[in-house]
Amino acid sequence: MIKKLKLSLIVIFANCLLVVAAQAQLVVEISGDVQDPTPIAISPFGWSGSGVLSEDVSEIVSADLRRSGLFDPVPREDMLSFPKTPENVAYRDWRILGTEYVVTGRIEPQAGGYLLTFDLVNIFGQSKMFTKQVRGSGQQLRDMAHRAADEIFEAITGIRGAFSTEMLYVQETTRGGRPSYALMRADIDGARAREVRRFDQPVMSPMWSPDGQEVAYVSFETGRPAIFRENLQTGARQQLTDFEGINSSPTWSPDGTKLAMVLSKDGNPEIYVLDLNTGRFKRMTRHFAIDTEPNWMPDGKSLVFTSDRGGKPQIYELTLATGQVDRLTFDGDYNARPRVSPDGKTLVMVHRSRGVFTIATMDIESGRMRVLTETSLDESPSIAPNGAMLMYATKRGDKGILAAVSLDAGGKYNLPSQRGDVREPAWSPYFD
Repeated sequence: MIKKLKLSLIVIFANCLLVVAAQAQLVVEISGDVQDPTPIAISPFGWSGSGVLSEDVSEIVSADLRRSGLFDPVPREDMLSFPKTPENVAYRDWRILGTEYVVTGRIEPQAGGYLLTFDLVNIFGQSKMFTKQVRGSGQQLRDMAHRAADEIFEAITGIRGAFSTEMLYVQETTRGGRPSYALMRADIDGARAREVRRFDQPVMSPMWSPDGQEVAYVSFETGRPAIFRENLQTGARQQLTDFEGINSSPTWSPDGTKLAMVLSKDGNPEIYVLDLNTGRFKRMTRHFAIDTEPNWMPDGKSLVFTSDRGGKPQIYELTLATGQVDRLTFDGDYNARPRVSPDGKTLVMVHRSRGVFTIATMDIESGRMRVLTETSLDESPSIAPNGAMLMYATKRGDKGILAAVSLDAGGKYNLPSQRGDVREPAWSPYFD
């Protein structure tokens, strides 16, 4: 009887953990219509092992491609056949459906894991474009699916896929009647969400290091804002600032050796750069206005930042070698939270137009502005490492959610949380 009771308690506890894990997930909701997405079919992958796999790998690949906004995967119920190899592809049947590409695949058990072999077939060209393989451990089926989606995406678009990347975000919930804050880490599709660290006080502004091994963020755990860095593998962390006043907006230099940030330790909010090797701070701006929200240009030679030195918040560029400051934005009465695309050509920002806060892009060379979103309280943009999409925080009713949009304003999707408010997304770099 005692053994049965213990077993029952273990089962109940395990089920509770599953419920908590499920509540932490972000739910993907496709919300945008794309003009002329590429029709593609991801045929259900074959499985030569025993039992049932824990993940539907082909469905994960299909969902990845759909979220990009560039592809329109054929629903499984509309498929006329389920080929497992290129030789089994009936070109005529797929042409009837208007499908341009078909992906076939086979999964085999291996010692300690799996081998996925997948093929990309061009229907109208009646040819196999490639056959590739991905290996993974018993817990890496989702990783294998994301890798396959990356390969397919790049082969067709010429752009490196970013489905194997991750995101950080802040989740606020209530525990015992008090607010609780967690720095969360998840796959870029919201799956496998897990806590990096939980706080009793607000945490904000998470930012990945360029190698994806560390994160910098602002925590109020000491009673005032302080900037921390934390190793995501070991959990080891270091408090970097403890100045009175503002300590905010940490952002890593492209080579990972410095952090730009905002400090008011000398009286006014200014941009500083901290050398992580020496621990020395260098003040970069000197102006009576508020200078804030720095972000590095990809070449590491300059910073973009928000300042009201022109009367209203606008975005400026600071050349580090000379100290020269140039205004970049002129369209609209509010432009802030600048982020720069990996190629250095596009500026992403929070833009106010007609009293509504949206996410917009600006071509840095021409100054041409484009509004990407339509909701009223969009903030905290973060760009994918391939420059194809960005993630941001917004509101649904009074609840904070995350959303993503392609930089051409085509594909869009939402990532609401099943539990609590979520905000402050940070898209990871590539991990290789």
